[in-house]
Amino acid sequence: MTSPGTQPAPARIHGERAIAQSFGTDAARYDHVRPPYPAALVAAVVGVPPEGPVRDVLDVGCGTGIAARQLQQAGCTVLGVEPDARMATFARERGLPVDVATFEAWEPSGRTFDAVVAAQSWHWVDPAVGAVKAASILRPGGRLAIFGHVFEAPDDVARAYAEAFRRAVPESPFANASGRKPVEAYQAGYAAVAESVRATGLFQAPEHWRFDVERTFTRDAWLELLPTTGALTRVGPDALAEVLAAVGAAIDAHGGSFTVPFTTLATTAVRSRG
Repeated sequence: MTSPGTQPAPARIHGERAIAQSFGTDAARYDHVRPPYPAALVAAVVGVPPEGPVRDVLDVGCGTGIAARQLQQAGCTVLGVEPDARMATFARERGLPVDVATFEAWEPSGRTFDAVVAAQSWHWVDPAVGAVKAASILRPGGRLAIFGHVFEAPDDVARAYAEAFRRAVPESPFANASGRKPVEAYQAGYAAVAESVRATGLFQAPEHWRFDVERTFTRDAWLELLPTTGALTRVGPDALAEVLAAVGAAIDAHGGSFTVPFTTLATTAVRSRG
């Protein structure tokens, strides 16, 4: 999702390891409030590629296993790779095998896959390593699929968040963020990912997928989601309470809930056979 602050610059975010490995602070909340992925996207990933149906999937940065469980339900065997041991433990307890490692350091030990997916996680992977390593473990005709959600609160709620965050956590790298990042900015980011995949010379031409719906958030649902975002996972309880109180008041003034566009973007490419 769009963090209601913003993310660090895309070219540098993979180096922000403290943020990358902060989401397991409350793995149960994360798993409960983070939305699943569109059934149409899962079907497209699992659909029959040139070399046959997808059976074996590697989920990079699997987190608590939200996408992985959807892929398992679609009939795939999934292995997760996750650097946060807390998230990995949560996923394992729900039936997902997980290797604890960053994707860059993970050892495939001869294993290969029909698909490599990254759900809301590829920005934490070093772009100099990611696509080449994915190609090295994909079977010919296998698919790399990188996807994530894009959504944000209405202007008045986002403004209340940004102002409260600056007051409560002035030293944060997110403190000067505007709180807004339109879907077009994320599309540009996915275009950059596609270019990095294309530049390896190891994949067929990348494709872009987009899935659009609307989603309604109640006050309570939004306030439960916010602490799982990268800007807030490491702030202290007093600062978090201040931010949530300001956002809650803004949602109350907005009518107690809001409905917003909810987009899932994906960049995907098939491993060349050569």
